[in-house]
Amino acid sequence: MQSESLQNLSTRMEGALESLKKEFNGLRTGRANVNLLEGVRVLAYGTLTPLNQIASVGVPEPRLLAVQVWDASLASAVEKAIRESGLGLNPSAEGAVVRVRIPELSQERRQELVKVAARYAEQARVAVRNVRRDGMETIKKSEKKGDISEDNFRTTSTKIQDLTDDFVKKIDALLVEKEKDILGE
Repeated sequence: MQSESLQNLSTRMEGALESLKKEFNGLRTGRANVNLLEGVRVLAYGTLTPLNQIASVGVPEPRLLAVQVWDASLASAVEKAIRESGLGLNPSAEGAVVRVRIPELSQERRQELVKVAARYAEQARVAVRNVRRDGMETIKKSEKKGDISEDNFRTTSTKIQDLTDDFVKKIDALLVEKEKDILGE
């Protein structure tokens, strides 16, 4: 297995890590974060449109999001989409600006969010392990064909395992950081 193949595996594992970061950004921690509304889709002009394509989101205060809708006629649709997004938010429209207060999280809700974060992290670990499995299958086939030697097989499989271990450590570190964020530590 060539170094570009290892680079390909690394790129795929990095994709799993980036996906986890996006998932974590969507978890509400009691503080305003522009990424909180990233998954919100608004019924605009007869089609479901991502919020970031019809408005900009700002954080004027630590517990307040301000959504500046570019077309004021869509403000009520944005308000409705945020309310129905399942994030537990109650927005209020004031002209072309939709204000979203971020309520304090109860300890029970914080614990639920920690469990959700742990699930996301496990999904990312599984994705990384699947990439490892694909890489291992590729080098096993190459060894059987005689394309690589037994020593090269062992060296490459060790490199793949080390790469996997590095990404799992990064995922675990992100989870610890997110848990602290959610619990307000």
